[in-house]
Amino acid sequence: MDFIYSLLLTFHILVGLTLIGLVLIQHGKGADMGAAFGSGSSGSLFGASGSANFMSRTTGVLAAIFFTTSLSLTYLASSKPATSGSVVDKAVHESVPASGKSDAPVVPAPANDSKAKDIPK
Repeated sequence: MDFIYSLLLTFHILVGLTLIGLVLIQHGKGADMGAAFGSGSSGSLFGASGSANFMSRTTGVLAAIFFTTSLSLTYLASSKPATSGSVVDKAVHESVPASGKSDAPVVPAPANDSKAKDIPK
């Protein structure tokens, strides 16, 4: 299960980075490929269908894959068996020994050399 989760997470990150790169290289609605190369022609680099259709379809497919992997990662993370409670519960259970005797060194109480008694009330 951990291998599938790691593999899906890696694929999710790669799809996300590819989607970011694809969105960044796209032009706005008013710009075409001819304007990007400095000519005023309406010819397109990707053929008669234009670059917007190719790039927008690829963006849509990558977005659908990204959402699917997000939902799959959420399902896999939520279906893992829960561990024993919260971190605070673990700390309480670990700090209290079961037999009453602990192996931890006993720290002596501080001497009564406190300056708190000198503070006027």
